[in-house]
Amino acid sequence: MSKAVLSRIKPRHRLKGSPSSSSLPPRIKNLITDVIHILKTHQYRDSLESRFAESEVVVSDVAHFVIDRIHDPELGLKFFDWASTIPFSSPLNGLAYSSLLKLMAKYRVFSQMELVLESMKAQNLKPTFEALNNAICVYAEHGSVNRALQLFNTVREVHNCFPSVFANNSLLNCLVKNGKVDIALEVYDKMLQKGGDDGMDVVVDNYSTSIVVKGLCDLGKVEEGRRLINDRWGKGCVPHVVFYNVIIDGYCKMGNLRGATKVLEELKLKGFLPTLETYGALIAGFCKVGNFQVVDQLLKEINVMGLNVNVLVFNNIIDAQYKHGLVEEASETMRRMAEMGCEPDITTYNILINFSCSGGRIKEAEEFIERAKERRLLPNKYSYTPIMHAYCKQGDYVMASDILFKIAESETGGKPDLVSYGAFIHGIVTVGEIDVALMVQEKMIEKGVFPDAQIYNILMSGLCKKGRFPAAKLLLSEMLDRNLQPDAHVYATLVDGFIRNDELDKATTLFEVVMSKGIDPGIVGYNVMIKGLCKFGKMTDAVAYLNKMKVAHHTPDEYTYSTVIDGYVKQHDLDSALKMFGQMMKQKCKPNVVAYTCLINGFCKKADMSRAEKVFRGMESFDLEPNVVTYTILIGGFCKAGKPEKAASFFELMLMRNCVPNDTTFHYLINGLTNITDSTLLIRKNEENDRSLILDFFATMISDGWSQMIAAYNSIIVCLCKHGMVDTVQLLQTKMLRKGFLMDSVCFTALLHGLCQTGKSKEWKDIISGDMNKIEFQTAFEYSLKLDKYLYQGRLSEASFILQTLIEDSKFSDQQDKDQRVTSLQ
Repeated sequence: MSKAVLSRIKPRHRLKGSPSSSSLPPRIKNLITDVIHILKTHQYRDSLESRFAESEVVVSDVAHFVIDRIHDPELGLKFFDWASTIPFSSPLNGLAYSSLLKLMAKYRVFSQMELVLESMKAQNLKPTFEALNNAICVYAEHGSVNRALQLFNTVREVHNCFPSVFANNSLLNCLVKNGKVDIALEVYDKMLQKGGDDGMDVVVDNYSTSIVVKGLCDLGKVEEGRRLINDRWGKGCVPHVVFYNVIIDGYCKMGNLRGATKVLEELKLKGFLPTLETYGALIAGFCKVGNFQVVDQLLKEINVMGLNVNVLVFNNIIDAQYKHGLVEEASETMRRMAEMGCEPDITTYNILINFSCSGGRIKEAEEFIERAKERRLLPNKYSYTPIMHAYCKQGDYVMASDILFKIAESETGGKPDLVSYGAFIHGIVTVGEIDVALMVQEKMIEKGVFPDAQIYNILMSGLCKKGRFPAAKLLLSEMLDRNLQPDAHVYATLVDGFIRNDELDKATTLFEVVMSKGIDPGIVGYNVMIKGLCKFGKMTDAVAYLNKMKVAHHTPDEYTYSTVIDGYVKQHDLDSALKMFGQMMKQKCKPNVVAYTCLINGFCKKADMSRAEKVFRGMESFDLEPNVVTYTILIGGFCKAGKPEKAASFFELMLMRNCVPNDTTFHYLINGLTNITDSTLLIRKNEENDRSLILDFFATMISDGWSQMIAAYNSIIVCLCKHGMVDTVQLLQTKMLRKGFLMDSVCFTALLHGLCQTGKSKEWKDIISGDMNKIEFQTAFEYSLKLDKYLYQGRLSEASFILQTLIEDSKFSDQQDKDQRVTSLQ
């Protein structure tokens, strides 16, 4: 500072009190305007000192007014730093610091906000009520739950009251969004108390209550949410349609559509008019379960109410229709959307792109990208990622990498970021190209983009699945060298990798280290460890971990129990398996197909087929659909027990329920059929009640002189064709050819019947060879008539008509050959 300026400094006039900026004298207002103008120049220090010297005003008295008028955080900091360091001035007070805090909060400069708060604490300065409220709102909107909560408590300590309703609602919303509903409830309860001595009693409003209710509904506690509304009704809580919308949305997300519909009726009875949000939540719920009839009714009701369906509702409907395979209906919804003047948004196009890519129609998806651009919509990562994954599935990594850069351009306008690389690596690993994924990882590091824990997890998972566990361990070392702490999912992947690599001891050690570090393995981690112990027959240890899981407040799920049940069965300890099954039922954990199938396998191993069948019936009573493993175990069990009729009945049942058999199923059946004695066949053939197609056809072929092996294969093929499983028959026939079994007349007949049943009668010549002689065609026709008795109650089938034609053609061909031979003799 120059001596000339120093000589002009005189004792300053101090402002009395702290008036608001609107009531400031004109000379002070002019001073503030000049100060802000000076700050924008390069030589601001001397100019500011001169201006304040002329005004004879103490800087600390007006500092907060100046900062309140500044709309640039850099200028605000510049002035604050200058005002803090000038000589012959009082230290800046709490008002100046609070104004700076408000300015930094307005522009989300979190690092400076923290410095301001720390400085105030060190100097024992109180932030103003308004500044703290602003800070709470900004931290809450940013998702900084703990900091927002700390400042909430600071307001109560410093000002002996609660923050403003707006700040409180920001905090509650942040807590709920971050899954801390229990803390939100505690805070809400505190807010219901009186605010303090200054009369600020109202610190919650309707929105506060609806936020907490939404949090409860997100946890599936809809009834608790309804009780909260009822308790608050009339106590500062005014009836509002928003409450009903939150409850309806909660019921819909739970899948309780009946409850949601009842609330809609209740809403109407109480005189409230449903909003588009009300109907939107219901439509989303019914779309999820595929009940589009109700969706149409709701759309009509929306129309009657005079409401306009928005793009969000249409997107829900279109997405659900595609997911339920209703392609034409989705196209119709798109047309209706256009007729109503509702413009599609980028989400609409993303739905179309995703559907096209799921069907492998990449060009169609890229056309949707162009259409979106024509509408001036900006494609995002959700637009490009399905296309990238589709190219990965086709093995076109060059095109997939091009899409990677398009994702980066759409998101950042610069080089690919972590999200872009992560999506690309995930797509490549999904199709099993782990080496390409590792190469991309190297490239991204070269470009200065370092993988996060999620990318490392994807890579390690891919390596473990390929059996390349040493490489996965190297990645773990690399991850730790970069001070990246693996999360529970990464550890679960590694534990699973050790187990797959038959290193159970190392898996157990790693799992114990994870727990000793205070990392919660979660249900997935415990299940992986339990599965490994069961795999190696260490059932005592497996159950010990199941109990540790409970102590850690993780409820074992159906996967946990079914894994342990299967482990006991494989150790031939059926009693323990049954006890575990009973424990599963007692804990109200609904047994799944795997649990029932494991028990059925246990009884089959003990040749206790009556109890195996009883478990099967119990499984059906729970509306569980048996899978191919379930049926195959039962078929194998009955075949080994010398009960082919039971095996045949379960085989026909699985075909009737459209469950496709596998090679093991066929192996069991063929062995079972070829071990049948002639006397058993005769008894079975004379039983007219509950006739079995496979056994009767097998008996017929044996009596006609066919070998048991050929009869077994053909009887299976006949059953498969009866149920339209022609593709499965063709695969089975290919395997028969490899074993030296050529297609015979019976197999030809069965395939022809199957093709006719599936509407491919005109294409049969392209699928099966008709290169047979007249005798073979006649044999085929005879067996076709036998099939007609089973399939068409004796009426002549399309397949039999085709065979008749083939026989006639063969007769005509024989006559032509005969005439030619006679002519040549003459």
